[in-house]
Formats: sequence, C-alpha cells, structure tokens
Amino acid sequence: MSQSLGTAGTTTGPVPELALTGDLGHPARLTVPDLLAWRQHEADVSFECATSGVRHHRFTGPLLHDVLLGAGPRFDPARRKDRLRFLIAVSGADGHHALLSWAEIDPDFGRARVLLAVTIDDTPLDRAGPQLVLPQDRCGARHVSGITAVRVDGGYTLRE
Repeated sequence: MSQSLGTAGTTTGPVPELALTGDLGHPARLTVPDLLAWRQHEADVSFECATSGVRHHRFTGPLLHDVLLGAGPRFDPARRKDRLRFLIAVSGADGHHALLSWAEIDPDFGRARVLLAVTIDDTPLDRAGPQLVLPQDRCGARHVSGITAVRVDGGYTLRE
C-alpha cells in the first residue's frame, strides 16, 4: 500500500489532476472537485499491513467503473464481450502502480466496487489527489494514493 495515507490533506501546490487516457472516446483530466460531481459511494475498509497491523479507514468517492464508462471506452460492438479484453493501469504520484481488468469492475462480471476516493476518514483529498481503493483487497497492495493517471487499454494482443 502507498505510504501517503496519513498525509491525505497536507499536500500544497497546484491542484492534482488525474489523466484518463488510452482507448477512450473522451479522454480527460480530472481533479477531486470534478470527481465530486459523480454519485458518491462509501466504503469501510480494513487493510492488513505487514508493518503496522490492521488499519481501518472510511473512503468516499465515485466508482471507477462509472467514471471510466463516462469517458467512453472504445469497445467494439461487433465483437462479443469485447470489454473483457480491456485492462486498466493506475499510477500514483509516488510511483505506485496497480493493474485491473475491465471484467473485474464491470457489474455484469466481477462487480468489484472500486473507488476513486475523494475523502479518507472524512478528510478531503483535493490537495493530495484521489486514491484508488479496492475494498475487497485484504492487504491493500493495489491501493494507490495521489492518482496521476488511469489508462484503459484494449489494444494488446496475445501471442503464442
């Protein structure tokens, strides 16, 4: 898990933006205030940290699926279940990265309620940037603080 959980609201300087890029019809740059316009969800999360034991946090923010769907992923309607080949790469300001599949967050498949958190424990993240929160992950290793980029990629091919 990223180390910056405890410094959620202390970042100074320009307002952090996350870039939505890749195979999207409407790539965008979003801030925490932009994400507040989406329907907000809450998640009480317990992360089992190897160094500090169990940590409990409450996060709020829109679902990653909803925000990405709004950016218009370029699914091919002629290909059956085309969305299942899409990957989502998330990068944070501290160099932390996480990879998810579209099927994991899609309500028709994995239904993971992955958040782009805009608050942690009622503290706004507008100066630190949004956080990727996967409430179902036990150890929080895919938690990314200060998200700088979310890339949607459906263009890879498998080679044998």
